[in-house]
Amino acid sequence: MTQIKIHDVVILGSGPAGLTAGIYTSRANLKPILVEGNKPGGQLMSTSFVENWPAEKKIMGPELMMKMINQTKALGCEFISGEVTKVDFSKKPFTLWTSENEEIKANSVIIATGATPLKLKIPGETEYWTKGVSSCAVCDGPFFQGKKIVVVGGGNSGVENAAFLANYSDNITLIQIKNSLTASPKEQERVLNHPKINIIYNTAVTEILGDGSKVTGINIKDIASGKNQTLNTDAVFVSIGLSPNTKPFEGQLDLDHGYIKLKNHSETSADGIFAAGDVADYTYKQAITAAADGCKAAQDVERYLKITKN
Repeated sequence: MTQIKIHDVVILGSGPAGLTAGIYTSRANLKPILVEGNKPGGQLMSTSFVENWPAEKKIMGPELMMKMINQTKALGCEFISGEVTKVDFSKKPFTLWTSENEEIKANSVIIATGATPLKLKIPGETEYWTKGVSSCAVCDGPFFQGKKIVVVGGGNSGVENAAFLANYSDNITLIQIKNSLTASPKEQERVLNHPKINIIYNTAVTEILGDGSKVTGINIKDIASGKNQTLNTDAVFVSIGLSPNTKPFEGQLDLDHGYIKLKNHSETSADGIFAAGDVADYTYKQAITAAADGCKAAQDVERYLKITKN
């Protein structure tokens, strides 16, 4: 029977947090293993322009992430495809199983699995997903050149998507369930008074309509009056927030509304397990703060391994 190698540190996730952790643990000669996750590169792979990353005045999200991935690999971090679907943190070394049927042993783990866009959970959404319903404006926006587009959500992601999609369409409707946008003031400037974007407030999308092969419209409801209305559209971009990717850790770690609870710095409720980025971030949800979290988690792991090995 082949003995499974025990790695000093395994990193879960390849967004800004996971990659930064990979950079720092590689430089510390910890020979990290990084499991990419179900979306290599993280959420920035679906982001248009990034304008708040230091030293990059304006850069496409995928371009920024490829720079980080290449840097991490160049330092010696080993990448493994797939995502972790099951873990055993009850005893050391820790055991992790991936979607590629691989078993991994580790002395420490950094969880940087990020978060996944939330869905509306309304009729028609699942049926027409990839047939006009999407959460990735960068990926799918070009398919709707000159078409009618609806964006659902008035936070940063919704506003950013609406502004980006204006590159392809002159007819964009942004639907916000609240009575005002919740995006940052700077982001709001991108859509308020934009000639191509119409904003509808206090309104919920109740159903996505189609002809069996593609989206043709949506049903909406005015929150105050209860009035129902149908809007014709060719595409619906769902942009209503994120849900932390913590399902494999349920029953293994302390969670709060799905987010991993941290105690000292990046430490979780299990000794030797650390977390970084959106998977444990209730508040900031920024690429730069996720990267900083990855740096801190890597240093915490380095200290932890020095103590436990002595």
